[in-house]
Amino acid sequence: MSMAQDTHSEPLKRKAYEKELRKLQSELCQLQEWVKQEQMRVIVVFEGRDAAGKGGTIRAITERVSPRVFRVVALPAPSSREKSQMYLQRYVPHFPAAGEIVIFDRSWYNRAGVEPVMGFCTPEEHERFLIGCPVFEKYMVESGILLLKIWLEVGKAEQARRFAARIDDPLRQWKLSPMDLKSWTRWYDYSQARDQMLAATDTPYAPWYILRSDNKKKARLNCIRFLLEKIPHQRVKRPKVKLPPRSKKGAYDDEASLQGKHFIPERY
Repeated sequence: MSMAQDTHSEPLKRKAYEKELRKLQSELCQLQEWVKQEQMRVIVVFEGRDAAGKGGTIRAITERVSPRVFRVVALPAPSSREKSQMYLQRYVPHFPAAGEIVIFDRSWYNRAGVEPVMGFCTPEEHERFLIGCPVFEKYMVESGILLLKIWLEVGKAEQARRFAARIDDPLRQWKLSPMDLKSWTRWYDYSQARDQMLAATDTPYAPWYILRSDNKKKARLNCIRFLLEKIPHQRVKRPKVKLPPRSKKGAYDDEASLQGKHFIPERY
């Protein structure tokens, strides 16, 4: 076991986690200002096994920044019309315009993972994707898009613990779909699909970065730090803001005018 794995298993206290998270989220706010100013276009792809922690990691990235800069795309299953299109076609309309970072919560790499494992595409379609995807991504990068691909790797024992927790927790039961239960039995099929994907699409211009996610808190911090290092940025100087005085023109008792209206009961 490597030193990185040993360190990864050590617990991280909540206070230390929240302190570091706030610091990193503050830097993300600076990053978004630079992305807007420089009109950058960035795509971040999140893939990984079920229960690897993609959703929580994405929330940690986006909870303090503007949704108009950091845009999350999580597409549903394709419609009958989309199934008739070229496979990658449905993703292109969601690509970033200038000044945007688009985060794909699962992406076109469905065809490299869940689709071949669960029989949603043919072996020929899977092979064609693995051949064509690097060409597609090369075009993206050459057009000026910064593409970052992150694979969250969760261990077998930790995935089992998270699935068991979903069964008993009413706040997380919605995360456990019939598809999850079917995929649960196919650990090594997913491993082989992952290995094929990495062999075919881990390119010099669009490499894969693997994020160990058995420890959710550390994974989130490591991911944000990674993004801050990989997306070049500088601090944008902002003018000091001073609130101007409110105008008293047309002043009246605007609290009294609310009397008799419908209010939500204050039960807390």
